[in-house]
Amino acid sequence: MPDIHPSLPSRQELAAFLRTRRARLSPLDVGIPPTSRRRTPGLRREEVAQLAGIGVTWYTWLEQGRAISVSSHFLENVARALRLDPAERAHLFALAHHRPPPVVPVPSSRVTPALEHTLETIPNPAYVKTARWDVLAWNTAMSTVLGDLGMVPAERRNMLWLVFSSPDHRRMMPDWADDARAMLAKFRLEFSRAGDDPAFAALVRELDDTSPEFHRWWAQHDVMGRGEGIKRFQHPTLGEIRFEHTSFIVEDAPDLRLVIYTPIAGDSTDKVRRAQRIAHRPFKR
Repeated sequence: MPDIHPSLPSRQELAAFLRTRRARLSPLDVGIPPTSRRRTPGLRREEVAQLAGIGVTWYTWLEQGRAISVSSHFLENVARALRLDPAERAHLFALAHHRPPPVVPVPSSRVTPALEHTLETIPNPAYVKTARWDVLAWNTAMSTVLGDLGMVPAERRNMLWLVFSSPDHRRMMPDWADDARAMLAKFRLEFSRAGDDPAFAALVRELDDTSPEFHRWWAQHDVMGRGEGIKRFQHPTLGEIRFEHTSFIVEDAPDLRLVIYTPIAGDSTDKVRRAQRIAHRPFKR
């Protein structure tokens, strides 16, 4: 087996993740007939080991967060036994340190003039974020339609912080609970890839202390891959606006994402154009 030992924080995260995935499965889910009454929900450790074709002791040690080395084949079997989806499987491998080197948050100087120009030419709300979801730059349409991030202190320009701690942002999101949980599940994948980066850990600690919902949902260890989707926002004067959101990797800076909100054709498009006619502000950074 390869000599790869996750650090203590990663092992603790891995242990908690495995426990929550095991607890969500019932014997019937995996074809095991129910027998005696169970004291706790979910599968037993020995049942997971049997389904994965691995030793009970090795799986127990992995779930206990012990400093052991396991092979990729071992992890694949665990992922299959626990019925992990692709995002959860990637999360498992990241926590077990079968991954590239940790992502290092990039400074704002990485927003190049070319990227600034690209933002300025995008007619719809758009912004650039780091792997930690810090917002580095945004365009005029973002300020006009979804709020001027220039009014937010630089240290608070983080999408998770705004969604979980800002009453103004919560009021703008009619589907706040669903959207916030989805964002958190996507961030968790970035969190696992960042290894033991202290900036990520500090953000999680602060949000955990600030938001009861974050505290509750973070403990559930849900993971989701990146993807497109539709979000609704409640503008204070224009009413409801619906957007398709898409993110793109920034060339030469794979830890940066360009996020674009495209209004749904029809009423939402008209509202965005109306807002842009009302206010034209300089590019913010």
